[in-house]
Amino acid sequence: MPADPIRVLIVDDHALFRRGLEAVLGLEPDLEVVGEAGDGAQAVAQTVELTPDIVLMDVKMPQRGGIEACRSIRELVPSAEIIMLTSSDEDADLFEAIKAGAKGYLLKDVAIDEVPSSIRAVHGGQSLISPALASKLLTEFSTLIRRSDDREQVPAPRLTERELQVLKLVARGLNNRDIGQQLFISENTVKNHVRNILEKLQLHSRMEAVVYAVREKLLEIT
Repeated sequence: MPADPIRVLIVDDHALFRRGLEAVLGLEPDLEVVGEAGDGAQAVAQTVELTPDIVLMDVKMPQRGGIEACRSIRELVPSAEIIMLTSSDEDADLFEAIKAGAKGYLLKDVAIDEVPSSIRAVHGGQSLISPALASKLLTEFSTLIRRSDDREQVPAPRLTERELQVLKLVARGLNNRDIGQQLFISENTVKNHVRNILEKLQLHSRMEAVVYAVREKLLEIT
């Protein structure tokens, strides 16, 4: 029996862009566009009503932006995973989107046929961010660390050497398959390591783990 299709909500203030995405995703038998919205306020309302699996959302929109909407969606419908699809490569937008709970951050110049595979990856538990954007993210975290030297220090949970190796590769933007190839271990073993890392750190996503690790200086920033 085939699995249920991945239900997608498209959020963008340009109707033509929404139509294009809907046409592309409509060609994929395992994806179903269940609705659309033109701004962040509509996105929150539609997500509550439709409970999509994936919200594909722009960052900069009128009325209510994508990052603010992301925060509300994560609170109201935590089962919905959010992918930012935007033309903004600004460090601040990237950083705030990840902090708000987005599991992916794609630029609109991405090849159109990569969008369906990105949706599948995030729905399957991956965090999706290009290595170039991951580098920007870590640079931003490094700046925050330097500004917070007077912050009260809390002992970090102890990770194994292998878990630290996995976490460093996650921070570089690699997916589970690529991490497995780098470390000569299976993809399932990588998944188990990531799950253990999240449990030890009491976090919910790979990106939150990277934020934590950099903040606690478990990773070196070059």
